Amino acid sequence: MAAARILIVDDHPLFREALKQAVSAGLAGAEVALAGSLAQAIAHLDEDGDCDLVLLDLRMPGVQGLSGLIYLRAQYPNVPVAIVTAADEPGLAGKALNLGASGFIPKTSGIDTILAAVKSVLAGDIWAPGGGQPAAADKEGEDIARRVATLTAQQIRVLMMLKEGLLNKQIAYELDVSEATVKAHVSAILQKLHFASRTQAVIAASRIDGVAYSERSS
Repeated sequence: MAAARILIVDDHPLFREALKQAVSAGLAGAEVALAGSLAQAIAHLDEDGDCDLVLLDLRMPGVQGLSGLIYLRAQYPNVPVAIVTAADEPGLAGKALNLGASGFIPKTSGIDTILAAVKSVLAGDIWAPGGGQPAAADKEGEDIARRVATLTAQQIRVLMMLKEGLLNKQIAYELDVSEATVKAHVSAILQKLHFASRTQAVIAASRIDGVAYSERSS
């Protein structure tokens, strides 16, 4: 059996390295790559189409919540994605599974549990705490998720910043682009999501993300 190729996507260097060491020690011969952002993950996956599993944090600068999962599942449908997060909002695990996650692993889990979850997902199974199940079908939410999946990575970042209440000039500063570029991204987002206003787009993003933003933690 070929050695597993795993990509860990998390913006906290210490956790990334600790998880890499745990996975490398628990899976003989595993090739573990690291990414600190969604953009880095995309660049890696574009180069390595043979990745066997992505371990994805939900909360990173620019992309917080399930939008990153939606994007990866849409762009790389053959690469399983398991969520590894400290977020514990009710129903979040079920919603993540509904949107295509192959696993939902709390960061509070012990090393043995994390390794068991990773091995389970690599074997083609679905893993969640207590055998969690997908949430009840939300057809409108699923339709919105499909539309969000058509956004580019930069457009998803802009959408998440809109959701956080940032103005165009603030988004332009964060992304190091012009306000005109941000306006173009917003227009494209509204067109792809079939909404008339940025407020509607923000409400839609909040609905599918499933992660509270009152305080940021990973």
